[in-house]
Amino acid sequence: MKLDRTVAPKICQIDHFSIEKPQLHVMRNGMPLNIIQAGSEDVVRFDLLIQGGQWNQEQPLQAMFTNRMLREGTSSMSSAEIAEKLDYYGAWLDLSSSVNYGFVTLYSLVKYFPQTLEILASMVKEPVFPEKELQVVTEINKQQYLVNSERVEVLARKQLNRSLFGNSHPLGRYAELEDYDRITPEILKRFYQTCYHSANCSAYVSGKVTPEVIRCIEQQFGDAAWGDVSQRVHHGEFAAAPDDRKRVFIEKEEALQGSVKMGGFSLNRMHPDYLKLRVLITLFGGYFGSRLMSNIREEKGYTYGISAGVVCYPDTGVLVISSEAANEYVEPLIAEVYKEIDILRTERVDEKELDMVRNYMLGDMCRSYESAFSLSDAWIFIETSGLDNQFFDRSVKAIREVTADEIRQLAEKYLCKENLIEVVAGKKV
Repeated sequence: MKLDRTVAPKICQIDHFSIEKPQLHVMRNGMPLNIIQAGSEDVVRFDLLIQGGQWNQEQPLQAMFTNRMLREGTSSMSSAEIAEKLDYYGAWLDLSSSVNYGFVTLYSLVKYFPQTLEILASMVKEPVFPEKELQVVTEINKQQYLVNSERVEVLARKQLNRSLFGNSHPLGRYAELEDYDRITPEILKRFYQTCYHSANCSAYVSGKVTPEVIRCIEQQFGDAAWGDVSQRVHHGEFAAAPDDRKRVFIEKEEALQGSVKMGGFSLNRMHPDYLKLRVLITLFGGYFGSRLMSNIREEKGYTYGISAGVVCYPDTGVLVISSEAANEYVEPLIAEVYKEIDILRTERVDEKELDMVRNYMLGDMCRSYESAFSLSDAWIFIETSGLDNQFFDRSVKAIREVTADEIRQLAEKYLCKENLIEVVAGKKV
């Protein structure tokens, strides 16, 4: 049958959507191992999750540098030997940290997994935090800090969180240049001792997971307790101290563009309205065809891009609207954002537009969770966010069932102009 290219394909909603759940295996030392058996390539990914991040540190940078320094030397290998061995076996290593977790991720060929995991186990279980390497890493990060300090987007983003949470809150307290000089091996060792042990970690393995791969993980991480398992991570409670200023301006005289961040407290992922609110925020500014993009980019030409989204933190969420524009367009851009909020609060969304948003969100979910490694990302997200295994099913249900009337009601309830703080970094006009 010849394909008629003059007729556009019919747009249909997804009939069925499911995400393969990992197989939970509790190892002998009590550490959970989540196994995602998917993929035909001879590649495997191993993730170690460590509870403890920015929320739990004694001073700025402590969590990030503790995690970052794992690759800089162990009691049996130098940083150069670690890098050389991983390169020899064709492995790739990523170290990162978030508000409340540290992550160690290894990508390896299956045939070399015993060797690469042994290297990783040495990094995690016997790091030495050498002072010479720490000075090098610190200096590199200081230079990056200085570069970022000149970027209006970074200045506006940090100031928005400071204005919402206050300077003494972990989410509003950012490292300053002098904080890099306060990091010492002893400070990192304290954080390591508290957080990096088998009673405070969980693991994920995905890809072509063979019995040998599981055996290696159990041997290196699950056979016996490792680290100081008597330690407990301190989960402090912090109260936000919002700025009472509606507008905060950060002057950068040489800036060619102004960065605009507008934000206010919103719902966290546990709230019953959160999943349908996501549909509203996507329609408002969460994809290329959103209201903000159609008006402020396509129609007005004020910016190349503008977006809105809910950033979720422990116990709260923050609605953030972000854009950059020539300095003379900053004020009209902000006015148009408020105009679109007013429209959503008072007018019913057209069903055709709502269907387009539904199809985009469902399609994006399918694209996001189609491979073994993205499935691992999905379930790591569930664990680190404190969600249950039905979260994805509820997400699909909310996208399919939300109505135009509910969208207007949600906008009226949660899109409040009065609650938004405006942060502008740029040049005065």
